[in-house]
Amino acid sequence: MTTTTVDRDPQLKGQLKNVILATLASMVGFWGWTMIGPLAKSYYKDAFHLSPGQLSLLIAMPVIVGAVARIPVGAMTDRFGGRVMFTGMLVLTSAMVLIVGLVGAFTTSFPLLLAVAFFLGIGGAIFAVGVPFSASWYEPHRKGLATGIFGMGMIGTAVAAFFNPRMLKALGYFPTHVTIACIAFAYAIVVWFMMKDSPKTAGRTPEPMMPKILAATKNISTWQLCFIYAVVFGAFVAFSNYLPTYMSNVYNFESVQAGTFAALFATCAVIARPFGGVAADKVGPRPVTIVMFCAIAVLSVLIALQFGSAWAYFSLFILMAVFIGFGTGTVFGWVGRASKPEETGTVGGLVSAAGGLGGYFPPLIMGAVYGMNGHYFWAQIALMGAALVSLAISFMIKNGGKPTVSK
Repeated sequence: MTTTTVDRDPQLKGQLKNVILATLASMVGFWGWTMIGPLAKSYYKDAFHLSPGQLSLLIAMPVIVGAVARIPVGAMTDRFGGRVMFTGMLVLTSAMVLIVGLVGAFTTSFPLLLAVAFFLGIGGAIFAVGVPFSASWYEPHRKGLATGIFGMGMIGTAVAAFFNPRMLKALGYFPTHVTIACIAFAYAIVVWFMMKDSPKTAGRTPEPMMPKILAATKNISTWQLCFIYAVVFGAFVAFSNYLPTYMSNVYNFESVQAGTFAALFATCAVIARPFGGVAADKVGPRPVTIVMFCAIAVLSVLIALQFGSAWAYFSLFILMAVFIGFGTGTVFGWVGRASKPEETGTVGGLVSAAGGLGGYFPPLIMGAVYGMNGHYFWAQIALMGAALVSLAISFMIKNGGKPTVSK
């Protein structure tokens, strides 16, 4: 009897260390990106006298830049490398967290707050640095694992939901922002001195960005992946940011309690994500994606019924988080299989941007629905509809079956 083993590339020594450094950088970036949501009702609502619609707009505002900037940031990563880009993105995130703190503490101008919240979104674009960086450190058959590990940096949303309300109570509004800005800047220094770019990217000559984007958009699979990732990752971003407000409105949770709930939601989704990447490697992304969207559709209906018990609601949202997290890892595992090798980075950037944009609209919809009706029933039904459309699209995307093993 003979056994076959897959040798690891000796050039890639230190791969886990560098991917963990990237994952922590993503965590800090996401912490900055989602600064506002956990403090929306406990601070901004009263300090700026905001209506439910204005509060939803404020929560959604950072998502725009965090999504759209992923496309040029991904291209810049090809040119300058992950170490330079991670460092730069963390420094920018640190600066924007501090500026948001200054505006929130010393002015009462809602338009100015919206403007700085818009640019706070730069922290979310850090995701576009880490996907190609992490993938370049791993062999082709383990790229799903690599991007799954890196995707756990999304736990920064849970960190924000858990710690921000507590820091607000313990330190006050502006000192909270100063503290988080200092953490981001300090980790930028760590990245600069400890991170290395993969030897596989050494000597690579980046191609112009626009021709690569135009070529990728001619592939129907790019648009299909963009849509389904916008639904699943958009749901993660939207719920992670809006859940503190959501639970405060539905069950009168105070800020720390609501933040803890949102942190648990985000943590469960983050833990599930790498398993989605591994599943995509093992059995193929299509069957996993189908199960995931079926589950999201059913859970959306159950959540829409708005049970009297907060614990029943809690259980349904945790199940939703698990399937959403699993789905984010699975869909990204599909990118490399549905696109040409030379287009994978560009397609990944476009899909990532679509996912970020998918998180912009749900808070606006939820805020508008609650403002009109005093409940979130139709917002959850809208999520069910989006999940069912995504389910149908999942049958159409190419190369979604069980991978073949070459001997």
